[in-house]
Amino acid sequence: MNIELGEIYNENCLETMQRMPDGFIDMTLTSPPYDDLREYNGYHFPVEEISVELYRVTADGGVVVWVVGDRTVNGDETLTSFKHAFAFREAGFKVHDTMIYAKNNPIPSDCGKRYRQCFEYMFCFSKGQPKTFNPLTMPIKQEKAFKSFRITSVGRNDLAHDHVAPKERKLNNIFFYNVGTSSSRDKIAFGHPAIFPEKLAEDQITTWTNDGDIVYDPFMGSGTTAKAALLLGRQWLGSEISSEYVDIAETRIAAYLDEPKIAAVK
Repeated sequence: MNIELGEIYNENCLETMQRMPDGFIDMTLTSPPYDDLREYNGYHFPVEEISVELYRVTADGGVVVWVVGDRTVNGDETLTSFKHAFAFREAGFKVHDTMIYAKNNPIPSDCGKRYRQCFEYMFCFSKGQPKTFNPLTMPIKQEKAFKSFRITSVGRNDLAHDHVAPKERKLNNIFFYNVGTSSSRDKIAFGHPAIFPEKLAEDQITTWTNDGDIVYDPFMGSGTTAKAALLLGRQWLGSEISSEYVDIAETRIAAYLDEPKIAAVK
């Protein structure tokens, strides 16, 4: 194996993956340069080839979280997001979950005769059944009127039953994040034109991996995936075709190499 963890390879991700053994990666988290919405020096990527190679290097039970949106051209949405989803299914992945990344503060734009665009898809593609699921949860506020009741298999009933009302539940699959300068405290990250929020990376890595698992980003950009993986105690590596972005990511990550691991928020 001619590959090292904790490295960003300045090359096409297909070159990096070709050096990986089968089943090497536990999770991939990335946002590709889709629909020319992300400036990548004219680089266009072959999603069919990438999805096939990602399937090979992903461990059984591993996942790919693929953050992607669509551009509107001549009044018609490209549906690039769905084209990508079908490509991953053709490669062998299951479409395990379709989540929404909703932007609290989207960039103002003239959207014409349509509503303001403020979300992207976060597809979770799995190689078989996901081996890890650490769901993020929120407390359930119980109504005072129902405090003397408990849940039964057929509904609410009296206290003679043992089914206690749950105190928390899994989050919904729509995640709200700030974008732009409020999405990271690392000013250097904004040398990249399209970073995704650090909290997004933290939430997804927490959900689908455990300590020590290997997280890969084939379009590393400013290094958000690497930073979150590092601080959560995961191993990581990435690919990035732009040497300019590699410099940004490596400088950004270096500032956190000696930071203590952060606790995952459930």
